[in-house]
Amino acid sequence: MTQTSALNELVERTVEGLGYEFVELERLARGLLRVTIDTTAEGGISLEDCERVSDQLTHLFTVEDIPYERLEVSSPGVERPLKRARDWSRFAGELAHVELFAPMKAEGFPEAGRRKLEGRIVSIDGESGAERITFDYFEVEIPRTPRQAALRARKKTTAESAPVRVEFALGDVDRAHLIRALNFKG
Repeated sequence: MTQTSALNELVERTVEGLGYEFVELERLARGLLRVTIDTTAEGGISLEDCERVSDQLTHLFTVEDIPYERLEVSSPGVERPLKRARDWSRFAGELAHVELFAPMKAEGFPEAGRRKLEGRIVSIDGESGAERITFDYFEVEIPRTPRQAALRARKKTTAESAPVRVEFALGDVDRAHLIRALNFKG
């Protein structure tokens, strides 16, 4: 077991022991450790939740003699990353952006192969370590900035094309995150 995976496992056990969901651990420049946590409870992660986890991890790192300069504990935000099979299962039916390690070829794709996909998570199936994700690929037209919202409001709506159902292995995913519709009108 590598030092990074051992630290990951230690932090995950601690975070989940406190009743939160561990999303990811990042070791960044200048000794920054960034821990992202989530919850299935109504209301999401609060500042108090982050403080509680931060205090516990600070004690843990002192006892385990883990070197770091700064610790940051936060929620995953609106574009929550999808890391594990349980994330894909939990967010089935939601819109997502997926980047694969290599372009995939599938019937109905507008190009010969695509590495970046947007669409809806349908399901995840398969044995642990061999999970396959079923995904409906289509052009997601959700504004992600106030400027995009204004441009979309001026543009006439066009007929949406039918989604293309594709399947890929979880191991083929480089990175993925949810896509949330934001209200820029306040």
